This record gives sequence, C-alpha cells and structure tokens, in this order.
Amino acid sequence: EPEVTQTPSHQVTQMGQEVILQCVPISNHLRFYWYRQILGQKIEFLLYFFDGKISEKSEIVDDRFSAARPDGSPFTLKIQSTKLEDSATYFCASSEATALQRHLQPVQKPS
Repeated sequence: EPEVTQTPSHQVTQMGQEVILQCVPISNHLRFYWYRQILGQKIEFLLYFFDGKISEKSEIVDDRFSAARPDGSPFTLKIQSTKLEDSATYFCASSEATALQRHLQPVQKPS
C-alpha cells in the first residue's frame, strides 16, 4: 500500500527558530499539499505546490513559509522565525491529479 511519509514525527522549537518539515510523497505523484490543525480547531489548508512552485496558498501563509521539492528529494515546508501561533500538527499529502477545488463556479438560473 503506497503511503506518504513525514519527518520529523514531532518537533519542539523555540520561537524565532526555523523549522523544516519533510514529506516523502508517493513516487509518481507531482502535486503536493500542506495542511495544519491547531489543537481544538478544524484542519486548514496551507498550500498547494506544483511544477516547482507554490500554485495556491491560504491567506494564513505569509512570507515566513516556503515550500520546495528539488528533483528526487522530499517535499519540504520551511517556517522561518516561528511564532507561537505556528504551534499545530502539520500534514502533507500528494496526488497524481489536483484534488484542490476551492473555487466554486457560480450557477445562474435561466431567466
């Protein structure tokens, strides 16, 4: 059964430090996602990464967040100058085709 592997499994850091989370995706997947869940809250979308760059990101993702995937390497999420509000459980995901559908098309009734 193919699976996504995330490292480290947990990390404790001081505020202001840099954190790098790694995700080894399923081998033929080219689209990558990061999500986070703050304790007691719903899981929230952070970013969608495709074709070497962040293709879409949440409004909560500021310039301290970056993502990368050099050829053949794990997919990474870097958080620079960590803040208290970055404390959360982070999840990565991968897919062959896009699974992100955040923009619903308006539907008009015939007049």
